[in-house]
Amino acid sequence: MTEPVKPTRRYESPRRRQQAAATRAQILDAAERLFVRDGYPATSMGAVAAEAGVALKTVYVAFETKSGVLRALWHLRLRGDQADVPVAARDWYREVLEEPDPERLLGLNARNSRRVKERAATLLRVIRDAAPADPDIAELWERIQAEFHQNQRAVVQRLHELGALRPGLSVAAGADILWTLNHPDVWHLLVGARGWSASRYERWFADAACSELLAPRP
Repeated sequence: MTEPVKPTRRYESPRRRQQAAATRAQILDAAERLFVRDGYPATSMGAVAAEAGVALKTVYVAFETKSGVLRALWHLRLRGDQADVPVAARDWYREVLEEPDPERLLGLNARNSRRVKERAATLLRVIRDAAPADPDIAELWERIQAEFHQNQRAVVQRLHELGALRPGLSVAAGADILWTLNHPDVWHLLVGARGWSASRYERWFADAACSELLAPRP
């Protein structure tokens, strides 16, 4: 009796994985330049491939669709690297939720807001502007806003558990306030339109959050 043929296992060397990751990053960087310069609707997959210096097929194999490129780019800029680890599991976010001092907690949250905005604020504007004309991007924009709100609600919930919320302020209302202060449109108004530095924005956000959310110290 003949033995069954064992399926061959595809071998991927570390070098090949590194090359694939480098190509992926190259494509995303090129796409971001074009999305920011020309807008999402006007940027084709062919233009992304040409800008990245790769074959069009390579872009399709890596991301499948143009909206897939934008989604991958958003995840990269939000998280700060290509590791498939959600924000809620990131050390920089967990540090906020584990901080016992309410003022320092909100300061760390403002620090994170600044860092994410420095990486992703321009891209967020691209996504927001593209949403009305593209159902896939509209869904992405809605999910981004919902996840931002969820993450900020967790911060307010932590303040509530510490007994630090301003009297009469519910977790739900506090989450709405913190989400609004942290909204990318506020960054664009203060840093983009009014010329604030990123460090000034961070200080303002921390101070405003403390003023709006925290109970007065005795």
